[in-house]
Amino acid sequence: MKESPEPKAPSPENTPERINTSLEDAIRLYRMRRWDTALAELLAVETERLNPEEKLERSYYLGLCYTKLDKYDDAILFLEQVVNSSDDIMRTYQCRMALAYIYVITNRSKLAEFELKRLAGSGFESAQLYTTLAYAAWIQKQTKQAVDYYEKALDLDDRNATALNGLGYILVDTGTDIMRGLKCCRKAVDIKPKNPVYLDSLGWAYFKNGEHLEARTWLRRALDAGPNMKEIKEHFKIVTEAK
Repeated sequence: MKESPEPKAPSPENTPERINTSLEDAIRLYRMRRWDTALAELLAVETERLNPEEKLERSYYLGLCYTKLDKYDDAILFLEQVVNSSDDIMRTYQCRMALAYIYVITNRSKLAEFELKRLAGSGFESAQLYTTLAYAAWIQKQTKQAVDYYEKALDLDDRNATALNGLGYILVDTGTDIMRGLKCCRKAVDIKPKNPVYLDSLGWAYFKNGEHLEARTWLRRALDAGPNMKEIKEHFKIVTEAK
């Protein structure tokens, strides 16, 4: 009778303990903002050895890593897995917010609006949700709707710099209420004085209010903080050429 070979002991790198450690290591790396390394670690995990909960957790962090690395098609794939399968309400919320963000910056604002309205309809109100909805509405040239969403964001958080800047810029750029818009833009800069987008909005607000010297001062600061930002360059050119 032929002797049966003894089963081989699994190598340390392939044991469930090692796989769990890799998942934990990847999460730790993600929280350290080392997204490239975290992504590589997540992709190296052998998924057949993970339980369903661990697989969803891996998908969640893969979606976030791909989002941070601007690999949006890959991010959508994994974020949607979590949305469709997870029972964790907060994780589903975070994934829908990430999906909405991706859809906005990839010019799929209607899809962003769909995700955000589902969240709002489920009772997940937040300033971040309404500022994202507002931006999606603004891209679609729905100015009144954008203003309404920014107002809702400020009702929830009156020091939300994104909402203050967004509302202020719309009020100024459309000429709806330049003085209020200027105050909103100034408050956003007070909260985050180094943000080039907020500095640009404040400079533009001063320009729309006829204060060209102030406008040039703030737009110069915006350009110094964001030298490669197209809209800042355009605003600075307009203001410096104005009489």
